[in-house]
Amino acid sequence: MPFQIIRNDITKVKADAIVNTANPKPRIGRGTDSAIYAAAGEEQLIAAREKIGDIAPGQAVQTPAFAMDAKYIIHTVGPVWVDGTHGERDTLRSCYENSLNLADSLGCESVAFPLIATGTYGFPKDEALHIALSEIQRFLLTHEMKVTIVVFDRKALELSESLVGGIEQFIDDHTALKLHAKERDGNRSELSRRRRAERDEEPSLYSNISGLSAPLAREEAIDADEELALAPTAAMPDLSGKSLDEILGDAGDSFQQRLLKLIDKSGMDDVTVYKKANIDRKVFSRIRCKPDYKPKKKTALAFAIALELDMPTMTDLLSRAEIALSPSSTFDLIITYFITNKNYDIFEINAALFKYGQPILGE
Repeated sequence: MPFQIIRNDITKVKADAIVNTANPKPRIGRGTDSAIYAAAGEEQLIAAREKIGDIAPGQAVQTPAFAMDAKYIIHTVGPVWVDGTHGERDTLRSCYENSLNLADSLGCESVAFPLIATGTYGFPKDEALHIALSEIQRFLLTHEMKVTIVVFDRKALELSESLVGGIEQFIDDHTALKLHAKERDGNRSELSRRRRAERDEEPSLYSNISGLSAPLAREEAIDADEELALAPTAAMPDLSGKSLDEILGDAGDSFQQRLLKLIDKSGMDDVTVYKKANIDRKVFSRIRCKPDYKPKKKTALAFAIALELDMPTMTDLLSRAEIALSPSSTFDLIITYFITNKNYDIFEINAALFKYGQPILGE
């Protein structure tokens, strides 16, 4: 996929270019800078850096990657966080913009970034992530390149407090709903047992207990509505009175057919859609050529996000690929949270999925 977030040591990632959070002076710094010097070969890399000289904050320059499994090391100097009023955000945006443009001018097909300036420079991690995602997304809308953010662990990737709070509250609410349903089902089973016992032993008693059936039915309806609000099911056509041959002859659109109709309806061109979906161009070409294409769940959902579908339309599209959302799945709950809140930023969604240990959207 064009964009991904992975957990790894950046010095061990294979890419055409590895981005280094460099010391502005031609000397070895700490953190990522120190690790990259050690992996590339300190003597060779320091000699190459001395030829370049000082690097201004936000600027990006390249050296050979030497012993690393890459063609280039792109050195960029991030901002030291003071209080956010000294141009720190603009400088960080320049780091990503200049590094991406330099990688493109060098003919790179892939580039790997750390989260720039979030270590010893102290840039707030949630803001740094937001800037990184927005700059990478903007670049990929007009360029073909594989861009990877590399972190040591999921704790290094911080989302905004409001987003984390919203997701966790949403998951907690639906976890409570599942527990309520389990408790309700247990109560129903006990009530049914009592009914059968009392009906067998004393019919008159059963008539009194049966009065509970109306509120119980209302509770069932409420619970059903709550569950459908999370994952509505696609409506099946009325098949009564039709032969099997007639039913099969009237089969509805495949996933590919419905997807292409939705793309036409959206007014977006193919390139915009597959880029917004974090889908590789070659994958989209295969989908276009195969009416019976069966996508992975994360691919189908990526298209639904790119097209900004509402829940019923998305559910219908997924059903064409025999895919459904489950209220017991953390992955599905996170997707549902974003769609319910009309947030269709696939880069932010993928950051949240990664943070919670889920696969990210795209192909």
